[in-house]
Amino acid sequence: MASQSAVKPAKPTGAAGTGFDFGSLIRRPETGAFLGLVFVFIFFAIFGNVNFVRPAGAASYLNVAANIGIVALPIGLLMIAGELDISIGAMIPAGAMTVAIVSGHFGAPILVGMLASLAFGVLVGLINGFLTVRTAVPSLIVTLGTLFAVQGLVLGLSVALTGTTSVALTAPDWVKFFFGRFIANSFQVIIFWWLLLAAVYYFVIHMSRFGNWIFAMGGDKESARNVGIPTDRLTIMLFVASSTSAAFVGMCQTILYNSAQVSGGMSFIFNSIVTVVVGGVLLTGGFGSVIGIFFGTLTFAIVNQGIYFTQFDANWSSLIIGILLLLAVLMNNTFRKMALTYSPKKGKK
Repeated sequence: MASQSAVKPAKPTGAAGTGFDFGSLIRRPETGAFLGLVFVFIFFAIFGNVNFVRPAGAASYLNVAANIGIVALPIGLLMIAGELDISIGAMIPAGAMTVAIVSGHFGAPILVGMLASLAFGVLVGLINGFLTVRTAVPSLIVTLGTLFAVQGLVLGLSVALTGTTSVALTAPDWVKFFFGRFIANSFQVIIFWWLLLAAVYYFVIHMSRFGNWIFAMGGDKESARNVGIPTDRLTIMLFVASSTSAAFVGMCQTILYNSAQVSGGMSFIFNSIVTVVVGGVLLTGGFGSVIGIFFGTLTFAIVNQGIYFTQFDANWSSLIIGILLLLAVLMNNTFRKMALTYSPKKGKK
């Protein structure tokens, strides 16, 4: 009973019965995220130049959203389950350098390098998940340790094996077609991977029993375990998804730009957490939605890139970005509080 009570308020559901239920609508995590998205889009459509709404302008924030979004989706699920993974900051350059060293420096077939990159992501995810479930150490501390460990490992091996911290890679055309090219000279093909993964995560979280289990873990992990939910296995799977997604993004960036660097990736830690929070996921777990994370990612990308389409002084850009993101989060929280206190009026007979 305890786990069921944790699931029901956490997982967004439609209105019960017939008719329109305003309280049910605003209670959904994605409602506030959608309104925040509309707010920032209108803001930059008004204060930005005409290029913001043109295809080139849309490409600027969709490309950012896709790269962040692929990582933010599993991070959001981890946060719903009450966990956090910050090792993604090291996994993006790790995934990039792995495929570049294996296939670029040593000349192995590109598929071998790509599989090695993803396999390294799986390995780090297994380590993060195993240490989290087998020890009493919070996942934040565990992944902080693997963050620095992976950074040191990638830097040390890169210098030892190649003598440099930057490795070139020339991928075949068919690989670039699927993983690293610009469509219409503006849109990165990774946007389609983002949309595909969002659809897959939506099905898993909102249309399968695994979603109920994840929400139950975020509500009360002990109660979830007591009713038979495989909390340890699910936790490990979520960490694997997180690390592998980060490695995938790094791999795609290397294929797109024909080179990999040991640096970079740290901004993804902050950016992914911000997008998830803007998307309506609670830091305490047990509440959120894939659609909300999707909207939150778009909101962050628009704010991040939209500032360059305005006439605002670039020295104030960080302040403006911070204020707009804070307003988006406050709007989300306001609608959630409204939902919790809303009670529909009874119609007259």
